Amino acid sequence: MDAVSSDVGHDNPVFVISVAAQLSGLHAQTLRSYDRLGLVSPGRAAGGGRRYSQRDIALLREVQRLSQEEGVSLAGVKRIIELEQLVDELQARLDETTAELDAVRAAAAQATAAVHRSYRRDLVPVDRRQAVVRWRPAQPE
Repeated sequence: MDAVSSDVGHDNPVFVISVAAQLSGLHAQTLRSYDRLGLVSPGRAAGGGRRYSQRDIALLREVQRLSQEEGVSLAGVKRIIELEQLVDELQARLDETTAELDAVRAAAAQATAAVHRSYRRDLVPVDRRQAVVRWRPAQPE
């Protein structure tokens, strides 16, 4: 983590547009354009000015990389960002569901163990289908 981000939370919108432009290596007008296109949605200060977070700065850099180095159109970049956000949301949901399933499995195991502990030890279940039978040949008459 660099010196700036060590004091600032990753999602706290604290950087004014000029600082965000400098940190991202982009022009302030480009940041405004990306905001209008919905590529990056910075927070707003009480007076209405844009405030960018560390996450916004990273996203600005990724938008620039995709558009400049990879040749992706801004509409394509927007779709990529939307899909990555969807994947993140689905991964979080999957993690939550997996944790819930693990909790349910643990509770079921505890309930099963409690039932097994309640069995009477002096009774032994017998499966009559597997009984031992002694064969005797028929007696001659």
